[in-house]
Amino acid sequence: MRCAVVVVDGCFGSAVASLVDILRTADAFRTEIDPGIEPISFSTLSTASTATTSAGWSIPIDAGLDEIGLHDTVVVAALGALSSDQVVAALASPQVTQVVEVLSAPYLGTVAGACTGTFPLAEAGLLDGRKATTSWWLGAEFRSRYRSVELQMDRMVVADGSFLTAGAAFAHVDLGLALVATVSPQLADLVARVLVIDERPDQGSYIAIEMLTRTDPLVQEFERHVRENLATELTVESAAAVLGTTPRTLQRRVAEVVGLSPVTFIQRVRMERARHLRKTTDLSVDRIAVEVGYRNASTLRALLRRAGLSFAD
Repeated sequence: MRCAVVVVDGCFGSAVASLVDILRTADAFRTEIDPGIEPISFSTLSTASTATTSAGWSIPIDAGLDEIGLHDTVVVAALGALSSDQVVAALASPQVTQVVEVLSAPYLGTVAGACTGTFPLAEAGLLDGRKATTSWWLGAEFRSRYRSVELQMDRMVVADGSFLTAGAAFAHVDLGLALVATVSPQLADLVARVLVIDERPDQGSYIAIEMLTRTDPLVQEFERHVRENLATELTVESAAAVLGTTPRTLQRRVAEVVGLSPVTFIQRVRMERARHLRKTTDLSVDRIAVEVGYRNASTLRALLRRAGLSFAD
């Protein structure tokens, strides 16, 4: 595998470093898995001879963007933005504009991106009509900007055809392993063991709902209402009436901002509160279940299992 990582000024240094470590480790151990596995190489591409990360570190660049076609895999490193406004500004920058232009040209290899690095892929139209994911806190911006992409926010890595996308910044680790797995699943497993990387199939457990709701006053009020009434019977209809809107409008706005239905949103908040109470109080599991709106602990435990969580996490 000949992998090119596209880097722009302001990118996350960890995005590049994690990919370097994973791919070089894979190359070092590939012959132990199968002597027939071809070498795994890594190159950085950009519009200049060096790129400066968001932390001010310099990354040496191996070649220009015109050499993308010499590689069979291209990864766009995360842009380093920490808000929707910063992402939009980065997409309008000359460097990222050039990246998008290059990505828009025909290419036969694998194209990948994680976190904010998924935005240039979508901007180039590569994800139209495809499944993808991105950083969980950028879901609303991604949906509003790229409506033809089927966003799967719970997933850590999504593969659709020759395109791979991954979640928030450190999901570059998961993306790197996924790329190695396209060469050899056994090699990817060995790399994960050597580098002590745990499998993280989803990013749902990392989502901080209160951070997502800040972008929409109605959804923020819905969150407040849910948190203040967790122990009661909460329905979409009753919440909509309290908030002075219709159930349909509430469903639409919550889905747009958080990527969840209102019912699932309520369940997430209840599970979050339950886990907090378990860690910070001496309440029994049965009592915690009642505190967050469930009649018994079995219902709460079942919801946690389905979400891939437990009280012990």
